Amino acid sequence: MSAVRFSRIAVVGLGLLGGSVARGVRAHLPAAVTLGFDADPAVRARAREISLADEVPETIDEAVAGADLVVLCVPVGAMEAAGRAIAPHLAAGVVVTDVGSSKASVARALADALPGVCVIPSHPVAGTEQSGPDAGFAALFKGRWCIVTPPADVDEAQTARVLAFWEALGARVEVMDAEHHDRVLAVTSHLPHLIAYTIVGTASDLEEVTQSEVIKYSAGGFRDFTRIAASDPTMWRDVFLSNREAVLEMLQRFSEDLTELQKAIRKGDGGMLFDTFSRTRAIRRSIIEMGQDDARPDFGRSHSD
Repeated sequence: MSAVRFSRIAVVGLGLLGGSVARGVRAHLPAAVTLGFDADPAVRARAREISLADEVPETIDEAVAGADLVVLCVPVGAMEAAGRAIAPHLAAGVVVTDVGSSKASVARALADALPGVCVIPSHPVAGTEQSGPDAGFAALFKGRWCIVTPPADVDEAQTARVLAFWEALGARVEVMDAEHHDRVLAVTSHLPHLIAYTIVGTASDLEEVTQSEVIKYSAGGFRDFTRIAASDPTMWRDVFLSNREAVLEMLQRFSEDLTELQKAIRKGDGGMLFDTFSRTRAIRRSIIEMGQDDARPDFGRSHSD
């Protein structure tokens, strides 16, 4: 029997992900009523202007009242506060999920803030460097993975409803242990962002010395790093702090591997460099074969004038 769909969905936080959830629900689950809320009055006003949800109330209690699904789309550092804000206003039988990039800390925070409430954390592995209510779009989750990390004692029927929700928005779903999720995402997402922030920050320092030449003559690789480094600073600050143990573990491993490459360059060990680069090239091909990136030449960039 298919999972029973949610009929009244509240989205708390109307940035890129929250806006995309709201738009996705309206596009793919038109029978459901969507309610949106953001702590910023200007964001709420803009959400109304662009009809981001069916209703955008002025208070969070109005937004979540009567909802059978609440999706928390706030930075991970704000999850506990958001949970405590909605706790007194939740209907019986409601399911609460989220879109945070770290899961163990979010699960603990929401369990503390929402005792007795069915909390099933989620992480849609999708996004862009843009932010704000205008950045969202319904197709953001199409073909992307959404990792769901249900607690061990949760009702399996409710987990099935959350999985079906993300599938309805176009995502491919996977169930995973929260701690394992955090280690996997530390290397596939969090560490790359940390490296990008570092490289772009270093280039910014050098730019003062080289009189804008670093920026002026940026090659494609550096420009790709700047796209990643343009991601929302509040969100990523909270991600690194909430998943610090896994990030530090992967950063140590990365530092060791970088040291080995440094030694190979110093020694002129072309064989070691070639073997490393061949292995990483094969990983890129595997990502394309799994449909997780664009196989077109030049990363899909247009060659038109």
